[in-house]
Amino acid sequence: MQIDSSIFKAYDIRGVVDKTLTVEATRAIGQALGALAKQNNVDTLCVGRDGRLSGPKLSQALMDGITDMGINVKSIGMTPTPVLYFATFLTGTGSGIAVTGSHNPPEYNGLKMMMAKDTLYGEGIQALRTQIGKGLEASPVKGKIEEIDVITPYLDKITSDVKLARRIKVAIDCGNGVTGPIAMELFKRLGCDITPLFTEIDGHFPNHHPDPSKPANLATLIETVKSTDVELGLAFDGDGDRLGVVTKSGQIIYPDRQIMLFAADILQHNPGAPIIYDVKCTRRLVPWIKEHGGVPTICRTGHSLVKAKLKETQAPFAGEMSGHLFFNDQRWPGFDDGLYAGARILEILSRTDNPSAVLEALPTAVNTPELHIEMAEGENKRFVEKLQKELRFDDATDVITIDGIRVEWEDGFALARSSNTTPVVVLRLEGDTEEALERIKKRFGDAIKAVDPSVVLPF
Repeated sequence: MQIDSSIFKAYDIRGVVDKTLTVEATRAIGQALGALAKQNNVDTLCVGRDGRLSGPKLSQALMDGITDMGINVKSIGMTPTPVLYFATFLTGTGSGIAVTGSHNPPEYNGLKMMMAKDTLYGEGIQALRTQIGKGLEASPVKGKIEEIDVITPYLDKITSDVKLARRIKVAIDCGNGVTGPIAMELFKRLGCDITPLFTEIDGHFPNHHPDPSKPANLATLIETVKSTDVELGLAFDGDGDRLGVVTKSGQIIYPDRQIMLFAADILQHNPGAPIIYDVKCTRRLVPWIKEHGGVPTICRTGHSLVKAKLKETQAPFAGEMSGHLFFNDQRWPGFDDGLYAGARILEILSRTDNPSAVLEALPTAVNTPELHIEMAEGENKRFVEKLQKELRFDDATDVITIDGIRVEWEDGFALARSSNTTPVVVLRLEGDTEEALERIKKRFGDAIKAVDPSVVLPF
């Protein structure tokens, strides 16, 4: 069967429904996953879906494909992606697929996949495409589909472990994603007074896009937190694996500063442990983690890559700038979960009378948002490789090339890396002061222009 190769991305499978990602393609992918399960001696896969309109038909096609190969399915229905990850631990399969478009526009959908306790990414995803191209032979005995409730044990697990020191007033913005009902139930049971925003699941996303990494999507939450008696605001992305946080003054606490709060808390119980962060995070993390008795450990960007690093190092916590936060301490089994991260942040902040003051006191710097240089498909990777080879910075304190090129100075950093999901070069720059940032912009921009004068810089 011929399938549009563009849907096989670095970290997931994703495409436009009925165009690049069809029902037939999804069934074929299910068959390839069933064959892979057999190779790994896995006899059952968990399957869940988010709130997108195409979710029911695509998840059914996926399950049909899996059972074609004689593999059983535990269907958990419409749930956030982290609940699917939890299901793989609960059932002991270590394997499952979330049918989700994550934070992409409504016409998209896709698959996030785990097999034998490992996240499928990169070559693992390309191997599925190869397998489909070769053809697959169905099993003479079809697998069975069993519907199970995972939401109840998921909520019970969190509420039996996370304890708030006092009631806390919080606004929760779910952006009409799949987290709405479960977020309301979770935070009510934890002892929160909730002001709900867009908690009804609606695959059209009529109010704003469910992506808390973009400030525009937090506008209503910011206004609500500033104008009512709530103490802070939490926002979740479309499938619930990322967290956004807003303070009483309307300040967005970006994930690299959230990492600081979590690292300080976790290192109290895990002294000397590594804390993982990705290359896009603030350099202020390094002294903070050291001061709190941890080992700062930088990692390539991408939730699948962070999970692999987490498994390799057995770190108790990891986070990345996009909002994926991974708790791998004795309390939680190492997957990214925005809802659980929201519960843990409230647990920490409920110990104080002024949560916003605690958050706003976390070290910060002057930085750019994520900036993009758009390029032709594949050109971004070649360009970044050229930068790695040709750029020289004699005035830098460090040059890190694990993922693009990150140049560190005494008072800031500049990053250029190739996106693994779109044909762009991703830039992020930071300075301790406005003056430092402007100097670093000029220094880094001039260096890029020296390599290719035709590049149009976004700063």
